[in-house]
Amino acid sequence: MSSIDQSGAFALGDCAVKRLGYGAMQLAGPGVFGPPKDRGTALAVLREAVASGVNHIDTSDFYGPHVTNQIIREALHPYPDDLVIVTKVSARRGEDGSWLPAFSREELTQAVHDNLRNLGLDALEVVNLRSMFDIHGPAEGSLEAPLAVLADLQRRGLIRHIGLSNVTPKQIADGRRICEIVCVQNYYNVAHRADDALIDDLGREGVAYTPFFPLGGFSPLQSTTLSDVAKRLGATPMQVALAWLLRRAPNILLIPGTSSVAHLRQNLAAAELSLPDDALKELDGVADAGAS
Repeated sequence: MSSIDQSGAFALGDCAVKRLGYGAMQLAGPGVFGPPKDRGTALAVLREAVASGVNHIDTSDFYGPHVTNQIIREALHPYPDDLVIVTKVSARRGEDGSWLPAFSREELTQAVHDNLRNLGLDALEVVNLRSMFDIHGPAEGSLEAPLAVLADLQRRGLIRHIGLSNVTPKQIADGRRICEIVCVQNYYNVAHRADDALIDDLGREGVAYTPFFPLGGFSPLQSTTLSDVAKRLGATPMQVALAWLLRRAPNILLIPGTSSVAHLRQNLAAAELSLPDDALKELDGVADAGAS
């Protein structure tokens, strides 16, 4: 039995995936733009992840762009039968690496076909529509038109399931009137917990929640409490942050990213980390204390 089996599993569409997966964003170059410094290491990370039992990989064709999906295909195609690759659409990259909205029917359709081609798939298992009204966080705005495009592509058999990313509860509720939403992917971690109520609501409805940036992403979380707990348990801060998320709710699916095989192994070992009650209490207070 793989050690990550200890993380449990949860439904993602009509597949059950292990709750500890892998996010491929860091396989591209600096700023998620261009090729990686070491393509061989990127291939090795993906192969190690799958060999370790990971069956949920998160990606997008705007990582690179195209680079990350092409590396996934080179490393893993033909894919294991149980591997679920989740991608996202609605953004494109400027020549300077900037992130630009790509919400039109033509852009969304092209993005789906780009993902299919670069991943070497006939259909995408899950496609997340990422809201781009504010690239830094959820902001209200109608997603009806782009979701209708994805729903049409779903009816044509190019997409099996649809999710949402960087969204508000209202956008989720509105979206579910257009099509089934199987997952929500938002910014959430031990210090940034605006989605606490949303996670619980989605869990009661059997909808997966995938938090990104478990340690703050591009602005790493500075938490003395997290570091102290990690030191006491003989673990890394990332392992503690991931273990806390696994304990937080059964519908949380994790996609920690790394471009290092050693860091990948450390992250996956979080499935084996048991947080004692006193550590949980300390960590639960991090948000209230402002990550101090």
